Amino acid sequence: MKVIRRMVYAESLQAVGFVTLGFVALFFFLDFVEELPDISTGPRQQGYQVLQALLFVTLMVPSHLYDLLPITVLIGTIFVMARLAQNSEFTILRTSGLGPWRALRTLLSLGAAFAVLTFAVGDYLAPWADRTGQLLKSQYRGAITIGQTGAWIKERQGDHDFTVNVAALSPRGEGLGVRVFEFNPRGELLTQLRAERARFTDTDGWMLDKVQRLRFGDGTPNAPMVQESLQSLRWSTGISAEMVSVALLKPQRMGTLDLFAYIRHLEANGQSALRYSIEFWRKVFYPLSCIVMVILALPFAYLHFRSGTIATFVFAGVLLGISFFLLNNVFGYVGTLRNWEPWITAASPSLIYSVVSLGAFGWLVLKR
Repeated sequence: MKVIRRMVYAESLQAVGFVTLGFVALFFFLDFVEELPDISTGPRQQGYQVLQALLFVTLMVPSHLYDLLPITVLIGTIFVMARLAQNSEFTILRTSGLGPWRALRTLLSLGAAFAVLTFAVGDYLAPWADRTGQLLKSQYRGAITIGQTGAWIKERQGDHDFTVNVAALSPRGEGLGVRVFEFNPRGELLTQLRAERARFTDTDGWMLDKVQRLRFGDGTPNAPMVQESLQSLRWSTGISAEMVSVALLKPQRMGTLDLFAYIRHLEANGQSALRYSIEFWRKVFYPLSCIVMVILALPFAYLHFRSGTIATFVFAGVLLGISFFLLNNVFGYVGTLRNWEPWITAASPSLIYSVVSLGAFGWLVLKR
């Protein structure tokens, strides 16, 4: 059995690697074409040049790899199973003692390895690469922002509420155009801070530069307003740089623990965390879809192929992979709109395909 497992694993790894390389190369080309209009025509020492565009597109590769791995695992494994069936190699393996359950266990181990790889890429490599790429691009094209108002974050400290607005992120990862509003328990504005820049320190707080502070008294009628100008001010807060990044960038590019911490922060401050909860559970269940894909590919080994029909089944694998990707996104949007339970929303696509794959396995392998 070790020889059989080694052969199946080697064939599958080679096929999945080849398919992944093809998809990644296609997305790399499309991303680079999309960046061409932004390339500066000025001096090479200034602006956004071809080299910077290539580096930025390269840093986007881990994010595409994370999205594509379950699909490429399905396509590559289907190709291997169909080719083994076409050449009658799988028939020989069956007569040598490779029963259905043993074949299923073999592929489950392969799927688990791909699931670990997908988790590592999506939780560590992709968030770092995406953040680095955005900061690199901002060095040549300006600060990172969303819309005209930037990111809004709420925080509760004791019985006071704080609303924080960060207009943009600088190329060095600092907050630009920061505004902090402090409210008392009655909802009355007590203090407003305006800072040109905010540096996120490792300790619990921000260092604000060039601050304008307005004090509106203690909320009593006719309280005097006091205005101060400060060169710097340390503001104690539990809002981290990662929380600001996720408010300005894509939440799906955060690590699982960072996303969980941000959800806890939103819930503690009475804000809706449904969208981020769905993204959190999607990051939990998405790597497991690799296991579902290899189960879905196993019945192809028990089909009978004529010459030239293998391409049809590989194309069917492509359609199945794309349909899973679309269904995963559709459930995310519908779950947010319909206020579904986050973990059910995130797990539903994998559960649906698990039922389909196990049903196909039971019908083709066990019944026939």
